Amino acid sequence: MATPEYTPFVFLLLLFQSSVWGFPVCQTPQESPTCGYKSCHATKPGMLNVHLVPHTHDDVGWLKTVDQYFYGDRNDIQHAGVQYILDSVVDQLLKNPDRRFIYVETAFFYRWWKQQTDDMQNTVKQLVNEGRLEFVNGGWCMSDEATTHYSAVIDQMTMGLRFLNDTFGHCGRPRVAWHIDPFGHAREHASMFAQMGYDGFFFGRLDYQDRNRRMVAREQEMLWRASESLTPPMADLFTGILPNGYNPPEGFCWDQSCDDPPIRDDPDLEDYNVDDVVTRFLHIAHGQALVYKTNHIIMTMGSDFQYENANLWYKNLDKLIRYVNQMQSNGSEVNVLYSTPSCYLQELHRANLTWPLKGDDFFPYADSAHDFWTGYFTSRPALKRYERISNSYLQTCKQLEVLGGPISRKGPFGAGDSETLKKAMAVAQHHDAVSGTEKQHVANDYARKLANGWAHCQVPTIYISLLSVSMFLCQFSVNVYNPLARPVSWPVRLPVNGTAYRISDAKGKAVDSQVVPVSQATAAVRRGRGYAVNELLFQVQAPPLGYSTYSVSLLQNGPPSPQSSPLPRAPKAVQNKFLRVTFDPETGLLSSLSNLETQQTVKLSQNFYWYNASDGNNSESIQMSGAYIFRPNTSTPFIISKTAKIETLQNSVVQEVRQWFSPWVSQVVRLYTDSRALELEWTVGPVPIGDDLGKEVISRLDSSINSSGVFYTDSNGREVLQRRKDYRPTWNLRQSEPIAGNYYPINSRAYIKDDKDQLTVVTDRSQGGGSIQDGSLEIMLHRRLLYDDVRGVGEPLNETSDIYPEGLVVRGRHLLSLSPPATAADTHRPLAQEVVLQPLITFTDGELHPSTRLEFSGLQAVLPPAVHLLTVSQWDQDTVLLRLEHQYQASEITHTLLSLGGDPSVWEVSLKPMEIRTFLLRVRQR
Repeated sequence: MATPEYTPFVFLLLLFQSSVWGFPVCQTPQESPTCGYKSCHATKPGMLNVHLVPHTHDDVGWLKTVDQYFYGDRNDIQHAGVQYILDSVVDQLLKNPDRRFIYVETAFFYRWWKQQTDDMQNTVKQLVNEGRLEFVNGGWCMSDEATTHYSAVIDQMTMGLRFLNDTFGHCGRPRVAWHIDPFGHAREHASMFAQMGYDGFFFGRLDYQDRNRRMVAREQEMLWRASESLTPPMADLFTGILPNGYNPPEGFCWDQSCDDPPIRDDPDLEDYNVDDVVTRFLHIAHGQALVYKTNHIIMTMGSDFQYENANLWYKNLDKLIRYVNQMQSNGSEVNVLYSTPSCYLQELHRANLTWPLKGDDFFPYADSAHDFWTGYFTSRPALKRYERISNSYLQTCKQLEVLGGPISRKGPFGAGDSETLKKAMAVAQHHDAVSGTEKQHVANDYARKLANGWAHCQVPTIYISLLSVSMFLCQFSVNVYNPLARPVSWPVRLPVNGTAYRISDAKGKAVDSQVVPVSQATAAVRRGRGYAVNELLFQVQAPPLGYSTYSVSLLQNGPPSPQSSPLPRAPKAVQNKFLRVTFDPETGLLSSLSNLETQQTVKLSQNFYWYNASDGNNSESIQMSGAYIFRPNTSTPFIISKTAKIETLQNSVVQEVRQWFSPWVSQVVRLYTDSRALELEWTVGPVPIGDDLGKEVISRLDSSINSSGVFYTDSNGREVLQRRKDYRPTWNLRQSEPIAGNYYPINSRAYIKDDKDQLTVVTDRSQGGGSIQDGSLEIMLHRRLLYDDVRGVGEPLNETSDIYPEGLVVRGRHLLSLSPPATAADTHRPLAQEVVLQPLITFTDGELHPSTRLEFSGLQAVLPPAVHLLTVSQWDQDTVLLRLEHQYQASEITHTLLSLGGDPSVWEVSLKPMEIRTFLLRVRQR
């Protein structure tokens, strides 16, 4: 392709700035007299007020695809049709103005809304304006909290909330976050919800020991202080735990999918049951009141894909309210009413009580002694990686739409924009999507949707089309686009058949390059789908928010030169000017890592192991390992090999030690010339199951660091939390699973440290991990299981494909850095952002036109190191959404002042640690 002519954009008018950055950026008008908190039914002081919340929980894919769920297709898998739920609920709300309903998943509502007539849309708007239909949460989906990156969560929330705002105005604005199904809860999610302006947060799942303690202490409602960096109350969020997960009380489910008897209120009938229903309900209500703090309790009246025939629910709820409240004339002090989470929250606020404080998170989650939901931190690792790189491409696509203007939406492959990929990425954040807890055909559908989104972003399309032909071209150009707001240096590896190339940068300067033979592991992964025998290696530099173009010319064809061939032995050491890595000559394994700048050295070994997954045949528990649950049969993993076969390759661009552990596990230990991080590129699979043993494969680092049972993990890619073995900050843990019970989600990094040394691992996708022994850090890479874990999916996590029928092969990278603890963030913070937002590489065949611009930056100046450009996206025709964030915690750095250009008194922006600020900018292309 010819490189497009991008032009810097000029900020003309600052429309809005705020730290409430999740909801569409607009001024909030005065609330109408009927929607929101003013639409709540009156309660009765001195009585126990029972808030009935009619709702449906509609997974955006799980057992069926998102399309199948919407249309009600494949009911042989699960009876569920979201379009019929919304049809039925609206019809029933119109029949009684007292009735209420809440809806969550905007992805479904948006699709339903587009199919409605103008009259129906006006009817629904009236229901919303009167507070009878209320939106809660409001994102495109109900995102997972363990395996999602904060940037993708913000995007999907923005998409859903913007639709509600554009469609319903301020009455469509959710006031409550509602995560009733995710399998554990991240502190960063609560922080984001607080900064988005939510008044409260309700969820359904937490560890069974934590719940039991909270019930006794009546601490199921609390204030969650969700940031150690943001000044209270900026990240404070009132948080409540629902009494029945998200299901109705036992015996009170009146959906067509339920078996509970309806209220039979004809006294002439033999099976009249009103007295029994009222008695049972009062008993449940009084029992629930004993474990909550006020005279208000909440009951969720609904569950998965319920209300398809809403008349069943509402007819019985109307009766329940009437007959229970009639008992007040006989001295009952229970008052039942239709309600919503926000109305319930309002009553808790009015109680004016002091609430317990929560400072950590709700991971890991267990629903029984041997049932820890820590397997999904790693489940479907290929999908997790695809989602992560799709996020990178989406951010690049959105940036290029802004920088290139309207012309960027038309290219040699037709018209397109980022909307399709935005929606696919938003759906992928669902708690049964990137989490890996869906059926296989649904996982395939998520991947197809992402691929379709890529095809609508013009630059990624060109990348896919031309990468495969780079091996045959004699002359071509490599364009490197950098989505970060600081310059980057990035290693490029291209499949080629030539043995020598000449490379020059945008200024015509020669660039050092090397040609090396493709490794045996890479050739095996290809399965005959590639023909290049070599890889062309060179380092590129790209300016902030811009691109640089490199010219490549073939000098020599033929077989690889003997000098480029790897040597069949382990080196004593590999090093550059920053790091030195030594190897044990007997085993071929790592033996130490040194930071040459800081004069630090730690003993360090690394190897691969697997846990034998439980098949449920166990005296302590019948629980199996599955998509959700991690349960190894033993606390001691099996080593794959004590030694590695070695090949060593050293040249002016890179030094590689290629390790082969078994036919299904290999690794490249790689050190680039200018890198401060050691790369471990692992390849795992097909995981063998011929022995009828499910396997959970880990990479384990063992060091001389005195970590004292403590390690650290990030929360959704932002703030880092301390983890301590066999310990929970808010209750006395009875540990029953010494491995799975010490696993936590690692979204982008984890580290161990002592007073002198910090060893940090940056990951390229979400994974699970733990520190089981002092000085050790293990990260789970791949899972292949033979049994379902009985959490609803109904199939084992046993991934295969047409290319890999004997089992999926997964490749990934871990980047290791060694630093003093006080300055470690200066390395791992920018490194993690670089992995999440990696450069985009595209190709052009032949010579470029002489007038082609070979280098460009969309910024007049590099942003300060602490400032991350989180979002640049076209908002409407002449405005751009801009988000800036301070990417360091308070313990890592101080606040930052940033000048956007022009008059500093107008454009100066202050960012405190971990603060995100959102702006709408009017933009003029020039």
